[in-house]
Amino acid sequence: MSITPTLVASLRIAHLVVIIFARREHGSLSFVILGNGLACLPFFGAKELLKSVGVILVISIAVTFICQSTLPPPPRICGQPGGPPVTPPRVKLRDGRHLAYKEFGVPKENAKFKIVYVHGFANSRHDVIIIKDAIVFCHLIFLRAGYGESDPDPKRTIKSMALDIEELADQLKLGDKIYLVGFSMGGQSVWGSLEFIPHRLAGAALLAPVVNYWWSGFPESLSHEAFRQQLPQDQWTVRVVHYFPWLTYWWNTQKLFPASSVAAGKIVFSRQDYEIFSKITFSDGTNHKEQTKQQGEFESLHRDMMIGFGNWEFSPMNLTNPFESKRGLVHLWQGDEDTLVPVTLQRYIAQRLPWIKYHELAGAGHVFPLAEGKAEAILRALLLGD
Repeated sequence: MSITPTLVASLRIAHLVVIIFARREHGSLSFVILGNGLACLPFFGAKELLKSVGVILVISIAVTFICQSTLPPPPRICGQPGGPPVTPPRVKLRDGRHLAYKEFGVPKENAKFKIVYVHGFANSRHDVIIIKDAIVFCHLIFLRAGYGESDPDPKRTIKSMALDIEELADQLKLGDKIYLVGFSMGGQSVWGSLEFIPHRLAGAALLAPVVNYWWSGFPESLSHEAFRQQLPQDQWTVRVVHYFPWLTYWWNTQKLFPASSVAAGKIVFSRQDYEIFSKITFSDGTNHKEQTKQQGEFESLHRDMMIGFGNWEFSPMNLTNPFESKRGLVHLWQGDEDTLVPVTLQRYIAQRLPWIKYHELAGAGHVFPLAEGKAEAILRALLLGD
């Protein structure tokens, strides 16, 4: 039987545990050959020696099990042996990764406005929510790293996602300036673009963007109160993701405690959200939810959570207006009955950043962009300033 690196590490940890306790009790050590090398064991008789070896094996098995349960399986890369097929168009980035995308509207060569849409958590390239009679603009949605047919990026950060957008725009020849729209978890890419590539933006819209409770600038009492509004299981999930990101996969796959309601698809939405869902029909008759995580949940859903609620390179509260003296080129839309994103935190962001045009929708939940007439209102505000 081969000894895996995890088991070797577990044996070494077990050796140290036994040595520490032995030295406390006896102080003297002897040596015994165990497995792949020389291990220190306390100088006991044969019975005590067997007990010590037994302790090492028990600890080794336990540590091995824990380590292996926290390690996600390798992703199933699209286009590679054993992976899903590549069906949409993709661009190849400078680091060798591919980003999949889908275009709507008029050809970009004839479009007056070029819009890049950043999808939300567990969404796909088919989930564009602001396309309505696209007659004057080219609308492009791309799949963030790890989603659908876009290659995973184990080094993904807020900055790298912004740079992905810039490179995508360059390769597709969208011009020097683009409009950027991000929904829910896709808002992190918009915030990152405002920080790292503001010179490439003609305007931006954040639609119910997910908020990180640890952004600097939030009053502690306000963020604490908003955090407590979430379901208990989601509070624990966010804590694990923020403080112990290496346990994210284990926490969302274990069966001992309730994990993320969002990742499990058991979200408690608002009344208006349920009304909107009852009227939704898929344009091609297909539900593409499984396609979003076909390369593995860790590199799509779990890494999304790790970045969204992890330690950011900056705080949006410290952003300055990238459009100099012009106001109203960045819009933030939020429903006041959103059960996923606390409206109180969005209000505070709007107060801290007065150059952002804040739109609060009474009675609206998280998926308000799907409500009748809202898509047109969002676009008119972004493109025409209405």
